[in-house]
Amino acid sequence: MKKLVTFGLAALMACGMVMGVSAEEKVDLQVIAAQYGQNTADWWANFVTEFNNDNPGINLNVEVVSWNDIYTVVNTRIGSGQAPDILNIDVFADYQADGLLLPAKDYVSEETYAKMYESFLAQSDIDGTVWAIPDLASARALYYNVDILEAAGVEVPKTWDELTAACEKIKAYDENIYPWGIDMTTDEGQAAFAYYTWNNGGGFVDENGDWALNSPQNVEAIEYAINLVKSGYTNSDPANDTRYDLQDMFGAGQIAMVIAPNSLPTYVAEGGYSVNYAVSSIPTNSGESVSAGVMDRFMCFDNSYSDEELAAIKTFFDYFYEDQRYSDWVLMEGFLPATTAGGEAVAAADESMAAWVDIVGSSKFYPTAKAEWADVKQGVIDVEQQALLGEDVQTLLDDLQAEIAGE
Repeated sequence: MKKLVTFGLAALMACGMVMGVSAEEKVDLQVIAAQYGQNTADWWANFVTEFNNDNPGINLNVEVVSWNDIYTVVNTRIGSGQAPDILNIDVFADYQADGLLLPAKDYVSEETYAKMYESFLAQSDIDGTVWAIPDLASARALYYNVDILEAAGVEVPKTWDELTAACEKIKAYDENIYPWGIDMTTDEGQAAFAYYTWNNGGGFVDENGDWALNSPQNVEAIEYAINLVKSGYTNSDPANDTRYDLQDMFGAGQIAMVIAPNSLPTYVAEGGYSVNYAVSSIPTNSGESVSAGVMDRFMCFDNSYSDEELAAIKTFFDYFYEDQRYSDWVLMEGFLPATTAGGEAVAAADESMAAWVDIVGSSKFYPTAKAEWADVKQGVIDVEQQALLGEDVQTLLDDLQAEIAGE
C-alpha cells in the first residue's frame, strides 16, 4: 500500500488544526467498522497504524465488528450515551430520524465529497440533505458451477421455470449437491427478499415510493423461494446459513448455483478453493433480470464536536479516500468503488471489475433513505424465517405491511 507520509500533516493544516499538539491534547476518534471478510480486520489495523503515524495530533481507534453483531453493538452504545464518532454500516435513516447524525458536508471536505458518485450520494439524501457517504458497493449476479451444470445436462437458467427444472435435474444427477443456495439469515435475508420480489415485478415500495410489502407479486415471489427450500433444492438451513457459508459451499462444489456479490471470486480464491465457475444474470419471472446493488456507508454522529475535532474527522475521511489507498480498500475484498477515481483505478487494476462497475450503476438499491428501513429489513427477514417454519406468506406480509405503514 502506498504510504503518503506528509498527507496527514498537510490535511491538518488545510483543515485548520493547531500544530504542535502535545500527546495529552490529541483528538480521540472512535470508529466502528463492519467486517466484510477475512481481510477487513488486518486492513483496518494497518490503516490505524499508518494514520496515527502520519497524524500525530489524532488518536484513531477502529473497532471491527461482524455484520451479525454490529447492529446490537451500535444500538447498545447509543443507548448508553457512547455513540461512536464514525460508523461504517448499511443503515442510516433511523439514526437520522432520531437526530443523531451530522450532515455529510459538515464532516467531509469539499475535495473528498466531490469524488463521490452522485447516484450513490442520492441514496443517503433526505429532504435535500445528504447524511452519509458511500463506503463501497457491490452488485449481485448468478454464479454457477460449470462442471456440475454440464454433467447434469443443465443450461444456465434465465427464468424461474428454467430454474426449477434445472434444480430438479441437478438433484437427480447428484443428491449430495445443493442445486441452489438461499440465505434468509439476519445477514442477508433482506437481499433474498430483493432477489425474488424485484424479479417478479414487486419490491419493497411501489412506483410512488410507498411501502408495498404485501403486494401480490411479493407474496408469489416469497412463496416461490420457500417452495424451492421445501422441495429440497437448496441448502438445508437457509435461516442459519450465511452468505459466507454459501460461498464456502460453492467453493467446495457443494452448491451448483448461488446469487452472490462481485466479491465472490476473491473470497473463493483466498479460501483456497478451486472451482470452475461462470457468471450470469439472476433468473427472473418478469421478463427482465434485476440485479441488486448494495451500498454501505460512513456516517458521523453528532457528539457536540469542537472545531478541532471536526477537522480531525475531515482528516480521517481525506486520508481514507486518498485515491490509491481507497482503491486498495475496495480491491481488498473485491468490492466496487463509490468514487470516480476509485472506479477508474479498480477497472485499471482488474479488467474483470470494469463490467461490474457498470452493473452496480444500473442496479436497484434498498430504500435505505426511508426511516422505517431498519424495521422493514428485519421484518422481511422475520417473514422469511417464519415462512420456512410453515407460516402463511400472505398473512405474514399483510401483518408486516400493517405494522410498517400504520394501517
